[in-house]
Amino acid sequence: MPSAKGSVPGRHNEHHTVFYGLSTCVWCKRARQFLEDQEIEFDYIYVDLLSGRELEEVMSWVRRWNPGVSFPTLVVDSSRCVVGYKPEQIKEALGL
Repeated sequence: MPSAKGSVPGRHNEHHTVFYGLSTCVWCKRARQFLEDQEIEFDYIYVDLLSGRELEEVMSWVRRWNPGVSFPTLVVDSSRCVVGYKPEQIKEALGL
């Protein structure tokens, strides 16, 4: 089982990228694998592995970007959001 939070290094580190997902979600796994395959540096948070105050805080942040609170949710530079596994939109958001 993955850890609840962490960072993945990559050669594309021009943007601050945060991946919010669920550890059991197939679309989240595909989105994360896409980021890794593209060698994107990113932080990740598996929301379903959090609890208590930390979960509340993260869910509040996700709701600001994605009111439907669906996963995966990818936030780039705290200014752009891609909801779902959408490789072309992810590439565009990251300038790839």
